[in-house]
Amino acid sequence: MELILTIGVLGGLFLVTRTFIVVSGRHAVVKERVGKFAGVLKPGFHFMLPMLDRAAYTHDIREQAIDVPPQMCITKDNIQVEVDGIVYIQVMDPQAASYNVSNYRESAINLAMTTMRSEIGKLSLEQTFSERDKMNDSIVKEIDKDSVKWGIKVRRYEIKGITPSMAVVHTMEKQMEAERQKRAQITTSTGAKEAKILVSEGEKQQSINMSEGEKSKRINEAHGRAAEIRLLADAQAKGTQLVADAIRAEGGEAAVKAQLAEQYIHELGRILEGAEVSVVPEGIAKMRGFFEGVSQVGAATTSGNAKPTT
Repeated sequence: MELILTIGVLGGLFLVTRTFIVVSGRHAVVKERVGKFAGVLKPGFHFMLPMLDRAAYTHDIREQAIDVPPQMCITKDNIQVEVDGIVYIQVMDPQAASYNVSNYRESAINLAMTTMRSEIGKLSLEQTFSERDKMNDSIVKEIDKDSVKWGIKVRRYEIKGITPSMAVVHTMEKQMEAERQKRAQITTSTGAKEAKILVSEGEKQQSINMSEGEKSKRINEAHGRAAEIRLLADAQAKGTQLVADAIRAEGGEAAVKAQLAEQYIHELGRILEGAEVSVVPEGIAKMRGFFEGVSQVGAATTSGNAKPTT
């Protein structure tokens, strides 16, 4: 009796589970009746015919992120790079996702990998780094063309990483090092050039300052010499004027002659002392007359300078 009761309870539970089904808000269930598609069950409570209806497929209708495994790709300039990414899909038609493709997740991954290799082959290595957003959009458009018949929508695709081969990495490092050395040399040469320019400008300014100073010095010296010449000329002119005034004065001419006679005798004596031969002046009579004249001049001067007696 207990066995029959247990079998009855189990049969009742089986019929209940086969008769009623609750679909959650994040899923869509594909119902089949006698092996044929009978509709899509939306979130909520649904009645099923026992032994005839069954929940054939259950799909997550939320957006799903699927990792795309890393793969080797060849760029336009024949460089190997390893690329991986993430594709975001969402089930839009549960019926198509159930019957048009065996596994839409695996198919989306394979299609993403194929499309990614194709897009990478259109770009150079430099473009794969600089045009990543453009490449993501191109991959989404290409995948979306084929994924529509699978009942899914490709929301977006993101490239996680692009890794060149080690040989390319070493080459890029050497290129970057050469570029840094080039910039350093340019900076050093520019600094040396500017230093030379500044030094030459300083030397030029120094030469200009020295020439200006020399010019000012020569001008000042010329002004000084001119002033000196003017002073000497004025003094000489005044001295000449005084001499002329003295000569025009009474007894002045006799005094001048006496001075000349004295200078003549002095110079003659100096010449005779230094001469190795005897020098006899020409015209002894003229010399005698000259000295007599000098004596008379001296007497006249003496008499002229004597004070008159009162």
